[in-house]
Amino acid sequence: MVDPEVSRAKFDREVAAYRNLEATYRKRGWLLLDAEFPEIFVVFAATKLRPAPIVAAVVVDFTDYDLQPPSVRFVDPFTREKLLASNVQFQMLRRPPMPGIPPEAMAALMQQGGLQLSSMIQANRPDDYPFICLPGVREYHDNPAHTGDSWLLHRGSGEGSLVFILEKIWMYGVDPLSTYNFQIQAQVTGVIAHLQGIPE
Repeated sequence: MVDPEVSRAKFDREVAAYRNLEATYRKRGWLLLDAEFPEIFVVFAATKLRPAPIVAAVVVDFTDYDLQPPSVRFVDPFTREKLLASNVQFQMLRRPPMPGIPPEAMAALMQQGGLQLSSMIQANRPDDYPFICLPGVREYHDNPAHTGDSWLLHRGSGEGSLVFILEKIWMYGVDPLSTYNFQIQAQVTGVIAHLQGIPE
C-alpha cells in the first residue's frame, strides 16, 4: 500500500500534465469529464467522423500509484458502469513488430491480408471485464500470462502515465475510425417501431 497522500500528489501531477495540453487533446476527441482522486473519467469521440460519435469511455484508477500501475476499465459513457467484454463495441488493433520492413512492404502485406492484427482488448470470456493488454496498465501486469513483465521494469519510463494510456487508446482504437458503416435495415426497423409508438 502507498500512503494515499503520496498517490494523491502523483495523481494531481498527472491531471496537471493533462490540463496543460487539454485543448490539444480535446481536438483529438479526448474529453476529461471528471478527475477526483483516485479516478479519472475520460470519453473519446471519433473526430474524423461527422457527426463525431462517442466511441469509448474509460475510468483510470490511480489507487496505490505508482507502486502499482493505474487500473483501466471500459465503462458506459453515460452511466459510468463497468462494461463486460461482450458490451465493448470498440477495438484496439495492432500489428506485430516487424523491424526492418519498409512501410510500402507493410502496406502491401496489409492490403493482401498477409498481416495478422491482434486485439489489445483482452478477456477470457464475453462475461468477463476486459483489459487493455499494454505494459503500464495494472490488469496487464496482474495477468498470470505476464508474470515475467513486472511493473517495476516499466515504472519511471513514462508507461503507466495518464497521457501514455490515453494516447494508446486513441492511437490504436479511436484515431483509425474514419468512416461510418450504416446498417440501413436496422435503422428503418427502429424508426418504424418508434413511429408506431407515437400517438397521432
